[in-house]
Amino acid sequence: MALLQISEPGQSTTPHQHRLAVGIDLGTTNSLVATVRSGQADTLPDQNGEHILPSVVHYSADGVSVGAKALADAMTDPMNTIFSVKRLMGRGVEDLRLLGNSLPYTFVDQEQAVPRIRTNGGDVSATEVSAEILKTLQARAVTTLGDQLLGAVITVPAYFDDAQRQATKDAASIAGINVLRLLNEPTAAAVAYGLDTGNEGVIAVYDLGGGTFDISILRLNKGVFEVLATGGDSALGGDDFDHAIAEWVMQQAGMASNPEPSVVRLLMQSARQAKEALTDAETANIDIRVGDVQWQGEFSREKMNALIEPLIRKTLMSCRRALRDAGIDKQEIREVVMVGGSTRVPYVREQVGEFFECDPLVSIDPDKVVALGAALQADVLVGNKADDEMLLLDVIPLSLGIETMGGLSEKIIQRNTPIPVTRAQDFTTYKDGQTAMAIHVVQGERELVADCRSLAHFELRGFPPQVAGAPRIRVTFQVDADGLLSVSAREETSGTEAHVDVKPSYGLTDDEVESMLRASMDHAEEDMKARSLREEQVEADRVIEALDAAIKADGDLLTEDEKVQITETRSQLEEIRSGEDPEAIKQAIRNLESACENFVARRMNTSIKKAMKGHTIDEYASDKS
Repeated sequence: MALLQISEPGQSTTPHQHRLAVGIDLGTTNSLVATVRSGQADTLPDQNGEHILPSVVHYSADGVSVGAKALADAMTDPMNTIFSVKRLMGRGVEDLRLLGNSLPYTFVDQEQAVPRIRTNGGDVSATEVSAEILKTLQARAVTTLGDQLLGAVITVPAYFDDAQRQATKDAASIAGINVLRLLNEPTAAAVAYGLDTGNEGVIAVYDLGGGTFDISILRLNKGVFEVLATGGDSALGGDDFDHAIAEWVMQQAGMASNPEPSVVRLLMQSARQAKEALTDAETANIDIRVGDVQWQGEFSREKMNALIEPLIRKTLMSCRRALRDAGIDKQEIREVVMVGGSTRVPYVREQVGEFFECDPLVSIDPDKVVALGAALQADVLVGNKADDEMLLLDVIPLSLGIETMGGLSEKIIQRNTPIPVTRAQDFTTYKDGQTAMAIHVVQGERELVADCRSLAHFELRGFPPQVAGAPRIRVTFQVDADGLLSVSAREETSGTEAHVDVKPSYGLTDDEVESMLRASMDHAEEDMKARSLREEQVEADRVIEALDAAIKADGDLLTEDEKVQITETRSQLEEIRSGEDPEAIKQAIRNLESACENFVARRMNTSIKKAMKGHTIDEYASDKS
């Protein structure tokens, strides 16, 4: 009798077959797709042998083009050619309106949460534009590998917030890609260099791409790859180097400060070519011929270094903050990994080496390194390697919490906490008889909700009415491996429950994340004072409300003199409560409590008398025995 093979649950019927998965680097300027074949990670080329796909999409009435062809169309049809779309991911209508003056696009005037760009091919969102890039990369992989993919690991900047991560997942969904995981770009780069299998220690990953900058401090400890701290700037990259050079050229040529979009594209292209030429040469020639303007001149590496030096300094400030967040010194850094095409600039490598006091790793093509690391992680996730060979722990960029009485932010998950993570905290009610609770989820480092970002609102309803402080409501925050958040609330005695998956309103940028962190440091003392004031004001409101309820119920227990004294002391507390001195409010609360001591004692005696009416002390004594 023939023996029949039976596979393990979820396993292929051909157990030794290699499962196809890819890593995708969805970049600001360029994108790549990579996979692992015969144990080696490599990027996949298109039919022309080109590995790099320009992150540019052109829309026309005839259809959509992506990559090199779209890049060529950018010169002749800038209004319908979308480039650097990654900078627009996760941004809201207001954010893009602010950027609209510097972008050669027409944004559709609408009230929807996700802004759309008007093109000849129809109105499109940044998510849909990214989906076109992902479709092209997926098609390239399927053609090269000859079969359908089980999934992909897509990389994102470490500083991408939940809105930007969700927008990336949405783009993949539109493209028909199964996302195995969103992986932070610096983490992927470290994996590509094999640092995850090396000696234990601390690693810095300096990622300067076309449009974004990231710095991550990573620790490898007992096989676990943990992100200690992250920092960055979404509005800083090689594009900004090009802008600085283009502005210098405009000054030299005597051009107008606000040129046409086609002229801007030409200037940026010339600036980029000059920058790339200076990687290996000391000087480069720039030749501009547009309209009536003709200018030709020599551009030196020394001049470029002077123009980009302030931008490099900004990246090093982020490095310094990341080291401080991680609680380590520069001397503890074992390796510095250079990622992103902009790290080819010799002056960048020189400055980073001086800052970290070591020679950075540059042996892998900085354009490919992220995609290669993503491919290695994808290979693990689809089961081609043992799961325990690589464990990656990323972190959340900003603290998560809820609003409490007085507009205060109570942090439940602190920033730079490794993910995935679950945290819970117990809260209670403010008023007697409360049967519902409004839960406001916020993100940020400041003490007041007004200074943080609102993520979601939901309500817990239907729990039994009890005196204030009696109910126990457990609020649970859960962040998955992709950095996406869900929040639940449960009243423990009744089991009443409510839950929300935070669907972000696209709007927070990495720039804003950076400024929020900076603001939290700059305003730390001010915030603590504000928090202390709010807490005392909330306590004052609670005391006044409790007193009013007591007088309404048992006001006949007061003498006229006591009524006058309590009323005056209450009025003083109300007046002081609206001030700015928490110590004065605290003292006024004490004064009111002192004025009410006899009233409180009398109420307690009355309550005991009512409870014992018709009973004797002997009854209670016998019950006790």
